[in-house]
Amino acid sequence: MKKFAKSLAIIAAAGLTLTACSAQADSGDSGDAKGAPTELVVTSFGGDWEAAYIEAVVEPFEEEYNAEITLVTLYSADAMAQLTAQKANPQLDVVHFSGGQEVAAAADGLIESIDPADLSNLDDLYPIAAEGLERGEGPVMQVTPIGLVYRTDKIDQAPTSWDDINNPDYAQHVALTDLSNTYGLLTLLAVNQHEGGDLDDIQPGLDSLGALVDSGAAFVIKTSADMQQAFSARDVWIAPYAQDYAETLRKADLPVEFALPSEGAPASFITANVVAGRDNADLATQLVDFSLRPEVQAKFAESMFYSPVNTKAELSEETGSRVVHGEDFGKLVRYDSAVVNEQRQSWTDAWNSRIAQ
Repeated sequence: MKKFAKSLAIIAAAGLTLTACSAQADSGDSGDAKGAPTELVVTSFGGDWEAAYIEAVVEPFEEEYNAEITLVTLYSADAMAQLTAQKANPQLDVVHFSGGQEVAAAADGLIESIDPADLSNLDDLYPIAAEGLERGEGPVMQVTPIGLVYRTDKIDQAPTSWDDINNPDYAQHVALTDLSNTYGLLTLLAVNQHEGGDLDDIQPGLDSLGALVDSGAAFVIKTSADMQQAFSARDVWIAPYAQDYAETLRKADLPVEFALPSEGAPASFITANVVAGRDNADLATQLVDFSLRPEVQAKFAESMFYSPVNTKAELSEETGSRVVHGEDFGKLVRYDSAVVNEQRQSWTDAWNSRIAQ
């Protein structure tokens, strides 16, 4: 009977050592179909993400490559901390990041550069998914665009611009997200860019969103749970938020849709990275490549409403109408993670001073 991958709690940064199953003498990087499987230790975000990852990647990969995947629940900051602490003796094979940590990980030699020739799906990826390879970062495997989530029973015509959150008809029915939430940070950067600012000057964005809050047209929430409560009980009609969360709201029987602003939009980019210094780097690279296959990308889109990074992913009509793909994918913006991570605290301080009073 096909077993599910084991899901472990967070491993202490210093201490506990996971002993990988031994590979065959004639192959250090992939299992022999007639022998014991080769183990890979892979980070997971837990919850629904993990369930989808097991179905779309873990189970079929284990069968095809005679591998055994152990999943370790580690969010991005914790995964980065563990990689840093275990640099001399790493215990992870593949690590997933959603907050841009791959930039620092590559610079610090914590992850392996992936040879583009080792990615069989490379030519089918949207360019933004592979741009980090030349910097030693892993490819983007999942994308969550940030745009405008709106109630279809309150707003007849889909919003088309970041300006729509300033529509006087929606005053007192707009929710913004605090910078403690990455989606709030990305919203600020998107509005700032729309207002003429850049990563060296976020004042235009602060002024625009600050004026919205000062006037009483919008209020600020912090978490995804708060956003659901805002739409269901606080009469919110429109909010800058994530594409996949619109599906969460629909599952809660809220009449919402997601709209991509015509000026372009930021996104949360999840990367898959091969950890440096491990014995099974080739098999780990094959796992990363496997996650980029069109059928795998389609499964993530259908189950999680992530945008596929493989141009050949075939989506159902309903999913295709609700996730950013095709020509619209070119409207997505990936901000410089090194700058964002360096400036985030100062931006948060400015936000707290101007808006979250």
